[in-house]
Amino acid sequence: MLSIITKVQLALARAADEEEGQGLTEYALILALIAVIAIAALTLLGGKVSDVLSTVATSI
Repeated sequence: MLSIITKVQLALARAADEEEGQGLTEYALILALIAVIAIAALTLLGGKVSDVLSTVATSI
C-alpha cells in the first residue's frame, strides 16, 4: 500500500504533466495585466484626456 506522501507526489507529477489549461491561464494573465495598465493610465491621464475631448467638442 502506498503511503500518503507517495500518493501526493504521484498526483503532483501527474498534474505537472497535464498542460491543457496552461495556454488559457497565460492569456488570462496577459489580459489582466493589460487591464491593470489601462486602468492606471486612465487614472493618471483621465483629466487631461477629458480636457482635450472638451476642447475638440467645443471647436466642432
